[in-house]
Amino acid sequence: MYFTGLIIGVATFLIIGLFHPLVIKGEYYFGTRIWWIFAVMGVAAIVASLMIENVLWSTLLAVWGASSFWSIGELFEQKKRVERGWFPKRDKK
Repeated sequence: MYFTGLIIGVATFLIIGLFHPLVIKGEYYFGTRIWWIFAVMGVAAIVASLMIENVLWSTLLAVWGASSFWSIGELFEQKKRVERGWFPKRDKK
């Protein structure tokens, strides 16, 4: 049996699941000014995925990179959700 596809599927699910709270907590504590961290992480992961020959690791890095880029948009959407009152806003001290 070949488990590569199953491993990629489960890992993709976990990677996407990891980015969800990263976006929420990142926007809560730092606002949208951390978008560039997701951009750098995305570029690094995509470049690394192009340089790795192993299909499993290359695919997982590509998923990580795509999730990083997607998170940039979600970061700004999270800001709108906070403004609408759907998520708590951090009090400035």
